[in-house]
Amino acid sequence: MQYRRSNIPGGTYFFTVVTHQRAPWLRETSAVTALGDVMRLVRAQRPFETLAMVVMPDHLHCIWRLPGDDADFSTRWMLIKQGVVHRLRGRMGVQTFWQARFWEQTLRDERDVEQHTHYIHFNPVKHGLVPQVGDWPHSTFHRYVKNGIYPADWGTAPGVLPGVRE
Repeated sequence: MQYRRSNIPGGTYFFTVVTHQRAPWLRETSAVTALGDVMRLVRAQRPFETLAMVVMPDHLHCIWRLPGDDADFSTRWMLIKQGVVHRLRGRMGVQTFWQARFWEQTLRDERDVEQHTHYIHFNPVKHGLVPQVGDWPHSTFHRYVKNGIYPADWGTAPGVLPGVRE
């Protein structure tokens, strides 16, 4: 099967990356730490900006913006996945860590970015892992609160999250 990937230098992309057979090994703090460390190393070699991210037990969502002359997010994901496997092999009780592929969507404009950011930050509540968005530790939501973008109680009132898809 041929997969067609978007190829827009400087593009902004929404990603979903899933663990192999939805194994919940990302619930371990050491796994999240390894993922963060590897992402920082890859970002130092191949720059990208993480606009929003949430790490769930069996998947992650994030939004990246690539440099204006670069559209190669696939190599970045390959390096991140390989780096995490290298750091965690033999320590998490799983043989295969990641699904072979990932899902991406090119975001069209700032409204699209905002809607996907809301979706990312609300994901732990949607999945029933926490009652409030701020209760989930592995999310850029806390950065958004610190920077005054969201109030600390964002996402607690029903029906007030425009663009959050169920």
